[in-house]
Amino acid sequence: MKMNIKNTLLIVVTTLFLSSCIGDLNTIPINDSDVTSETAYGKEELAYVQGLTKIYAQFVTNDVTNLVVDDGGSSELIRTFWSTQEVTTDACKAAWGNDSWCQDLNNNRWTAEQNHMIYSVYVRTLQGITFANEYLRQTSEDKLSLRGVDETLAAKIAGFRAEARFLRAYFYWMAFDSFGNVPFSTEDSQFGGGYNPPQTERKEVFEFVVSELEELVADGSAMPAAQSNYPRADKGSCLGLLARLYLNAEVYTKTDKEPGTPMWEEAKATCEKIYGLGYSICPDYAALFRGDNGENAQAKNEFLFAAAYHNQKTHSYGGTSFLTLASTQSSDVNNQPFYLNGVNGGWAGIRVPFNYVQKYFDVKNQDYTFDPGNALSTQDNLTRDLGYDVVDNRGKLFYIYNRQENMDDLYSYTHGWSCFKFNNVPHDKSGDEFAETASTTTFSDIDFPLIRLGEIHLIYAEACMHLGQQNAALPKIAELAERAGITAVSSIDQDWLVAERARELMWEGHRRTDLIRYGLFSSDSFLWPYKGGSPQGQGFDSYRNIFAIPEVEMSSNLDLVQNPGYAD
Repeated sequence: MKMNIKNTLLIVVTTLFLSSCIGDLNTIPINDSDVTSETAYGKEELAYVQGLTKIYAQFVTNDVTNLVVDDGGSSELIRTFWSTQEVTTDACKAAWGNDSWCQDLNNNRWTAEQNHMIYSVYVRTLQGITFANEYLRQTSEDKLSLRGVDETLAAKIAGFRAEARFLRAYFYWMAFDSFGNVPFSTEDSQFGGGYNPPQTERKEVFEFVVSELEELVADGSAMPAAQSNYPRADKGSCLGLLARLYLNAEVYTKTDKEPGTPMWEEAKATCEKIYGLGYSICPDYAALFRGDNGENAQAKNEFLFAAAYHNQKTHSYGGTSFLTLASTQSSDVNNQPFYLNGVNGGWAGIRVPFNYVQKYFDVKNQDYTFDPGNALSTQDNLTRDLGYDVVDNRGKLFYIYNRQENMDDLYSYTHGWSCFKFNNVPHDKSGDEFAETASTTTFSDIDFPLIRLGEIHLIYAEACMHLGQQNAALPKIAELAERAGITAVSSIDQDWLVAERARELMWEGHRRTDLIRYGLFSSDSFLWPYKGGSPQGQGFDSYRNIFAIPEVEMSSNLDLVQNPGYAD
């Protein structure tokens, strides 16, 4: 049977998410304790596509079958990981004061007690690893041979296996970045029967993930060619994740007994390999985050890996639906928030402290009282009178009307600036043109960029700085500056990197990891409002550079050792 893998995957994902849960794939059970996984696969391609789809779906699923949470939408992996990466830093604060997770992350006061967001990151990542391991078990050469799978299909499945290994690597990165030492298993590990994978030192898991990715890149036939598999993973995705791992290698390889080992040469060389794969910087920064970014060739050409969202097919209250809905309130613009960011509604939740906007974008001449209603009915929201002056194009994505600069009330949504970086209006339409569609649009069409070329340019710049080879990176930095409409710098230092990554990668889920790498996350020398629980900001204990292993996991697996600082 001839089958288009991309179309088949879309069909499966459509079926999966029209009911908003992963349960629709229960015909292909790949749970370690479910023996029917042995008989779920046969000689036909569709079953293997469904199994692979279940692994990809782990980024965007709302299913709470194996989670102890009240709200499936807020447990989605991209939403939860994003929250732990951004709300814990200077880049974002959340206004939902009745949610304990929100208070904990806003104030850097989380403990070993159950925190909804932290817990969901832990469970979702380990579930994804479990799904990938079982898929790899069920697609081994021996299994395929016993089922009588023909050579043509077996060759395709070899490619699917490579994708599964990449996804497992990505989940492991999210897990050990967040929790340090994590349970570790592969397809060759013991499983089932109440077996718990051993908790393994972060350095060892890091080394495994790096070796996996290096092997996938070295085997030219394993991963699909770069830019051939969107939105699924390909060779460029592997190299992009490798570059990110090398960037943070000194943090990830540090142990109680030994300092970490930097890998700047490897980071630089990996970026240079990516530069030979045909990716290019999208000329319009805003278009990278608009509702058609997965179809717009210029935007898509910057993406090395992305999570795809579709208003009709991915019914998730996480991901970019969360980033659009939570960043506005329904009362904005005469109760027509779709003029602003292309969705029908607003949750009045996440916003950017003014200190961040002022520090990194140098805004001036703010006017918080201007009524934009009439202007927005005839103007594209990205070219409207912003209500403030800013040179950097990346700073033209904020909304300030009826807002306040100060954040003396942390749980008042209007204290701080709204950020409409993620905008569901297509790049070639105005809010007015999209209004009729937006009025019935509940979910986002914006793909979330998990790895993109702009990030690679900044990894390259940082590696070159540490190697004393700044001149090699300046042309790449100039590309970002040209797109932003600002003057390119002539030298690179850590202060510039802290600021430029704040501008270029704002709200893309990098900030916590960045500040840890720079030694600034818990430090009392780098403050922001409500850091450490103080309105003016204060340092906090460095053990919070990693999160506590959730209590429910500790109680169900007595072999786990709690992270330092969180134990009673």
